[in-house]
Amino acid sequence: MPYDLIVIGTGPGGYVCAIRAAQLGLKTAVVEKRATFGGTCLNVGCIPSKALLHASELFEEAGHSFGKMGIGVSAPKLDLKAMMAFKDEGVDGNIKGVEFLLKKNKVDAFHGSGRIAAPGKVEVTGADGKKQTLDTKSIVIATGSDVAKLKGIEIDEKRIVSSTGALALDKVPGQLLVIGAGVIGLELGSVWRRLGAQVTVVEFLDGILPGMDGEVRRQAQRLFEKQGMAFKLSSKVTAVDTSGKRLKANVEPAKGGTAETVEADVVLVSTGRVPTADGLGLKEIGVKLDERGRIGVDHYYATSVPGIWAIGDVIAGPMLAHKAEDEGVAVAEILVGQAGHVNYDAIPNVVYTYPEIATVGKSEEELKAAGVAYNVGKFPFSANGRAKVNMTTDGFVKILADAKTDRVLGVHLICADAGNMIAQAALAMEFGASAEDIARTCHAHPTLPEAVKEAAMAVAKRAIHM
Repeated sequence: MPYDLIVIGTGPGGYVCAIRAAQLGLKTAVVEKRATFGGTCLNVGCIPSKALLHASELFEEAGHSFGKMGIGVSAPKLDLKAMMAFKDEGVDGNIKGVEFLLKKNKVDAFHGSGRIAAPGKVEVTGADGKKQTLDTKSIVIATGSDVAKLKGIEIDEKRIVSSTGALALDKVPGQLLVIGAGVIGLELGSVWRRLGAQVTVVEFLDGILPGMDGEVRRQAQRLFEKQGMAFKLSSKVTAVDTSGKRLKANVEPAKGGTAETVEADVVLVSTGRVPTADGLGLKEIGVKLDERGRIGVDHYYATSVPGIWAIGDVIAGPMLAHKAEDEGVAVAEILVGQAGHVNYDAIPNVVYTYPEIATVGKSEEELKAAGVAYNVGKFPFSANGRAKVNMTTDGFVKILADAKTDRVLGVHLICADAGNMIAQAALAMEFGASAEDIARTCHAHPTLPEAVKEAAMAVAKRAIHM
């Protein structure tokens, strides 16, 4: 029997789309090229990196903070093999969880490389080379993204690594050179710094975390430098010499000039990601791509070919797992005639360093560029009671509200647990809340989220504890 829907890819967008479609009564199948489900996120991305971030934070806390709280312990010893096993165990549990959910919702799974032979036909090539063709009414492409390569720098996942190799090093590098000061570079750089590496980050632009609110970026860089990370901004790595025992990277000013040599034991290439659309047969069937290789879709995620949709990292927008998930739900609902929708103005973005950085909505730079008049409310965690007693006083909350309507346009946090705290801001923005709405919402005391309330009060210049 033909399927109602086949989803190619089982990352967060793909498997969520398939499950929602099955819930809505569609006969659904997924095609996955890996032996395991979950895509980059579960296998070599979000999940394993968070395991190492968590473990390395506890390692550093035990070595530097316990004594201040009256907890006497000997200096912690790193067992990297055991830490990697801890990471792998968490990954395995999540992968099995997705497998269980697909079976629970009666979604058929086919392992192999998927290619769209024609509208309504998906050819699956297994690891043994055998091919089978599946018939379906609709196809959703959810094949995610891959590591962006740097010309002339060959990734071997041993000495020159992508995020994948950086999650599986068998020893702590003495010196780690990170190319790219975006989310991935800073997160993985911070993991290895805590475990003992000297970390230098090279960034082509003049600041870290391109695209984020400028004040947050500057504060974050100061905190990372205080922790021991070094930055070479407005710089580029043009070559890496691998002939010797140590790597030698050629670092030049971004605009040209005198080069310097930076030695390292490991080089991490983290210059972004690119859509994974090769091998799908898109050109042959007429699916249009944009100049960056992304699949073009309309407001309903439909491609230029009827019956084929696309979501997640292969289309425009932030490459975030939760963005892909929401798009997966939306397109499944659209397929059955419901009003699937994603509010792109309320998608949070989190950097899981320490402190964490979390944002939702517009930055000050974006509002200024758009000519939108706004008010600012800020509150530092140095004035928050819970942060003081927990020794987590780094960072602040900033709320941007429309000058006329007081509607919240953006919320920016840099603090401990920002990734969880941003949820209330995203919820407020989803419901069109004003800064006053947040300010008049009772927050439990003593908690870190009280700082969000104080920042909302500060929009009207009436913060209490500052």
